[in-house]
Amino acid sequence: MTVILLFAGTMLLSLWAMWRVKSVYNHYSTIAASSGATGAEVAAAILQRAGIHDVEILELDEMLGDHYDPTQKRLVLSSQNYHGNSLAAIGVSAHECGHAIQHKLAYSPLQWRMAAVGVTTVANQILMWLPLIGLFTGLIRPRTAAWVMALAWGVIMAFNLVTLPVEFDASNRAKNILQDMGYVGTADEMEGVRKTLDAAGWTYVAAFITSLGWFLYHLLPLLVGRRDD
Repeated sequence: MTVILLFAGTMLLSLWAMWRVKSVYNHYSTIAASSGATGAEVAAAILQRAGIHDVEILELDEMLGDHYDPTQKRLVLSSQNYHGNSLAAIGVSAHECGHAIQHKLAYSPLQWRMAAVGVTTVANQILMWLPLIGLFTGLIRPRTAAWVMALAWGVIMAFNLVTLPVEFDASNRAKNILQDMGYVGTADEMEGVRKTLDAAGWTYVAAFITSLGWFLYHLLPLLVGRRDD
């Protein structure tokens, strides 16, 4: 029963967070910023102002596929944000620039997240394959498998935890930069940018809560000396 409630609860939370970000984004992607600048133009100006000249701005034909790749030093914007001049477009573009600025400044949580990518990938693979291996081969003792599952969820939980300051700091930088550079002209425009970025932040909160829930589900029975099947 516990696993059903946990699965349903975390699934509903994730679905709500995804619905929220899409709903808010779709609304503010229809409202043009008074500056008239596109997301690509805003990104280029922010990077130049920050003294960042080695980051390439690329277009990706995928909705909400925007991201900053620190390994390749690429700032990737979806076509809608690359060419768009909406409050959502400039907000998302400025947010990704916030990550580029974090990278330049060697912002500690970003460094930690970059360092944890490899082990987190391994943890995800363990969560995918270990239950199948245990079910079909019986080679792994249930208690051993439970400890490995708990450890894997712990790694993912820690990764999601360190992601929170990375994302919220990038959003705060975006809000301040857009206001300082004049790309957001009114309080209403600032509110639109804020709501867009805050809605996106909830997806990371949902991911952390989900991983924390599954981590505790696997760990607590081991600590109290029992494990429900």
